[in-house]
Amino acid sequence: MDHKKQKTPNIPEKEEGVKSKEEEAPIMHTFNETSSSTKSPMKIIVAFMFVAILGLGSGFLLSKVSSATGKQIIPIGSIDPTLKGKTFGSDDLKTFPDMAEGKLEEGGVEGEGQYHLVRPGGDSQNVYLTSSLVDLSQFIGRKIKVWGQTQAAQTAGWLMDVGRVEVQ
Repeated sequence: MDHKKQKTPNIPEKEEGVKSKEEEAPIMHTFNETSSSTKSPMKIIVAFMFVAILGLGSGFLLSKVSSATGKQIIPIGSIDPTLKGKTFGSDDLKTFPDMAEGKLEEGGVEGEGQYHLVRPGGDSQNVYLTSSLVDLSQFIGRKIKVWGQTQAAQTAGWLMDVGRVEVQ
């Protein structure tokens, strides 16, 4: 086998004291600490404070608007007989369009409802009730009329979220 000599490409040899472009540029660069780095955290803090104040202010204004349009529910203690015909809760019948009446008893059915209205026709006619607006425990044993919104139920024949109660 005859080996030919391979030619190496002509690479110019470096002259001493002369640096190439790669050698001239530093690998790590320094940053000016006096320019924007001291102002940037201050801008972030000011922006955060502005957003926090704006959020608190809008929350305060919205609470004033919503309290003016709805009624605030106050616990009523024990109901006395002179309250017959009185209503408690929301006047918003668009949100609470469904109505039922009967005697309020404690207990739901298989985890649905905390209370139920006993109506003529037996257990199949009971309306199971929950409420986030009215303290229904104040009306146990009384005949009441309720307005609410029907909810999906697994077991109960009729499950309602009560928004308004009228003592009968």
